[in-house]
Amino acid sequence: MIKYFFSCIAAVGLVLASNNASALDFSPYIRAESGVNTEGSSAACFKLAGAAAKYRMGNECEVYAELMMGQELNKFSNDSALNAHVMLSAYMPLTSKKMLDDTNTDFRFAQFYMSWDKAPALNGGNLWAGRRYYKREDVHINDFFYWNPQGLGAGIEDVSIGKLKLSYALFRDDNKDQKYLTTRHDIQLRGLDVNPDGQLEFGLSIIPKSSHTTTGDDGWAVTVQHRQINIMGDGNNKLAVQYGVGPGVGLGGTGTIDNGSDVKRFRIVDGLYAQITPKLGGLLTAVYQKDTSNAGDQTWTSMGGRVSYGVTEHFKMQAELGQDWVTPSGGDTRRLTKLTIAPSWAIASNFWSRPELRFFCTYAQWNDAASIAAIGSGDYAVASLAPTSAFGGSNHGATIGLQFEGWW
Repeated sequence: MIKYFFSCIAAVGLVLASNNASALDFSPYIRAESGVNTEGSSAACFKLAGAAAKYRMGNECEVYAELMMGQELNKFSNDSALNAHVMLSAYMPLTSKKMLDDTNTDFRFAQFYMSWDKAPALNGGNLWAGRRYYKREDVHINDFFYWNPQGLGAGIEDVSIGKLKLSYALFRDDNKDQKYLTTRHDIQLRGLDVNPDGQLEFGLSIIPKSSHTTTGDDGWAVTVQHRQINIMGDGNNKLAVQYGVGPGVGLGGTGTIDNGSDVKRFRIVDGLYAQITPKLGGLLTAVYQKDTSNAGDQTWTSMGGRVSYGVTEHFKMQAELGQDWVTPSGGDTRRLTKLTIAPSWAIASNFWSRPELRFFCTYAQWNDAASIAAIGSGDYAVASLAPTSAFGGSNHGATIGLQFEGWW
């Protein structure tokens, strides 16, 4: 019953819409890919075993859609408002053949929550309850959500303390795949000015030991992020340093509850975006992550970038290059390099213009250590590197196809 408590609060709110409620707001997102690989079978995607992300362009073998809906239920005289939020999502890998009844296809309520926004009692902050994507930070080109405290819970958000914004949330699970309810406290402080157009943001995650484990310990994680804005116009840079212990190695989310205090994770992430000229834009990223435990250590390093050049008002040329390395203790370093070239039609010529239709050619190359580590993987993108894949033991492969991405 506890698991559904906060979602029930949101459900009740949805049916309480008053006659003076505002129009329903829609925010859709969709991406889809189709193609063939150089061996003649369906599109292949490429990811390194042990890496937490892969570079996206011409490398997402799935159909994925989101529909975010928002409804203002009531506007109060003090300018605060009661709002309801629902997001439907659908995911189908290209390995599936039937959208409606394939076991690999996933339809769900990704978000479902109520919020009281700009509450005077919270000094302009928000009170919320339900399931939501909460203050997530990512790098777009590899879809890496490095700071992701989403889940089912409730909290107070962006309470003003001078120029600072303080948030606290209590979560009970991260997603539908989490086996046991686990308490997680999330505390964030954002908006500390440290240089012109630059701010520091702080996060603390505390995870008490779960009653469902006999081996796990308490967990915690800290994140410090510097955000620089107004780089060459609307450009920005995010540099995050993170450290977690035990179940806190989720670095914002909840890690494995059986983790003891010997399990630790250290991560540095940087993402730089700039629209250098009206036609030329790009995004660069770098990740370093080191995992340590009594069972052994592992490092993951990633560097990549995407560049976009507007040839005409609606046509642009794009290229994305990414490289990942994973080094387990006592093992050889795995390596994967992925390059995509994509002539694209878009609604405009800048980097973020969407909807966008890309004709792409993706080429990937990997070493023997990456191929061996991919054997038996349940991740279809990792499995493409295995000796038993369509590419056999050649350690390289390519896919040609179409990719659509849109939001509006």
